[in-house]
Amino acid sequence: MEYKVISPEYLENVTGGDREITEELVNIFKSQVPEFIDEMKGLFSKGSFYELGLLAHKAKSSVAVMGMDSTAVMLKTFELQAKAGENKEQYPEYINQFITDTTIAVDELTGYLQKL
Repeated sequence: MEYKVISPEYLENVTGGDREITEELVNIFKSQVPEFIDEMKGLFSKGSFYELGLLAHKAKSSVAVMGMDSTAVMLKTFELQAKAGENKEQYPEYINQFITDTTIAVDELTGYLQKL
């Protein structure tokens, strides 16, 4: 399987190749994604931009563990801009990119676990 978003090699490095740890991390990630998405949408709609930046920081840590480098870089930019209240017109794009990337990642991770 070709992976577009995740990096199985990075995940294997993080977990030391331990299947149980890998499954646990993937399951945590899969449960966090819908929460992150709902919270991002809610904070954006309320105009709680600083809190949105804090959430982007938290989400960045989660995607980084899955080896999602480009998503992590995007979230870092989002975090800094949201905390400063800058470029607000970009926030919906960042949120949509997060949704797209994590949706693909969940599918890829599901397939990856099936191969273990």
